[in-house]
Amino acid sequence: MSFAFFFPGQGSQSLNMMNGFDGNAVVKTTFDEAAAALGEDLWAMMNGSDAELIAQTVNTQPLMLAAGVATYRAYLAAGGAKPHSVAGHSLGEYSALVAAGVLDFADAVRLVRKRAELMQNAVPAGEGAMAAILGLDDDAVRQICADAEQGGVAEAVNFNSPGQVVIAGDAAAVARAADAAKAAGAKRALPLPVSVPSHCRLMRPAAAELADYLNGIHFRQPEIRVLHNADVAAHADPAAVKDTLVRQLYSPVRWTETVALLVREGIAESAECGPGKVLAGLAKRIDKTAACTALTSQESVDAFAAAHPQ
Repeated sequence: MSFAFFFPGQGSQSLNMMNGFDGNAVVKTTFDEAAAALGEDLWAMMNGSDAELIAQTVNTQPLMLAAGVATYRAYLAAGGAKPHSVAGHSLGEYSALVAAGVLDFADAVRLVRKRAELMQNAVPAGEGAMAAILGLDDDAVRQICADAEQGGVAEAVNFNSPGQVVIAGDAAAVARAADAAKAAGAKRALPLPVSVPSHCRLMRPAAAELADYLNGIHFRQPEIRVLHNADVAAHADPAAVKDTLVRQLYSPVRWTETVALLVREGIAESAECGPGKVLAGLAKRIDKTAACTALTSQESVDAFAAAHPQ
């Protein structure tokens, strides 16, 4: 049976998040490779005591990339077969590209650190915001954002599952939109603890600089189909893949459509490859027939590999 792998992004990080793989040499070697690429010990950072440090965008992005790739390598080492398709939620798309053979891991580590720096520099700290809107349909959230802009920026940017949409933009406009969403009947409008308003048009300056940086990185044709956030499509041409990564910075993450497409294709089984269970939960909300297993420990990796042998 065909299956997919999903890679989580920012928000799934936590201290000691790879403790379920204690003693796995493949996992530790992956983090050693990341440390060599950055000149910084991500393993020590992850296993330290400073939660605020790993929540900083410039640290979260390489940490989550390393965690996703390490988990995928552990699965392959356990004898698991390669998936039919891969997809990553926002930052997770870079882990998916490494798994698909498009990017070398060391290049990807340096790339996501650069991406994080560009994103942080695009909007001064405190001027941007994001919020999760629960209980309204997509079109209602889009209209609320449009009405709330009033010269600022407020956009629906993460379509995570039916009734769960994240908005981003200028702090004041996002606050107006969140208040309007609650007045319109939203179950909740939760400010998110982030320093960068991702996937909205405030990221266009960062996207232009990212495009320049990507010119210096070698991309290969994917060995596994990668479904991209920006267009819910797969691209064989490395130049087209780079273009989707540029557009991803200022375009919505169309996760609901991604999971729904796979289910329509008969790929209802998947594994969340990385810390946490966010994507596994979203998959079930998107389609009750979708079965997503969270690979958060050696035990879960071994079980999934045994069920999907090479």
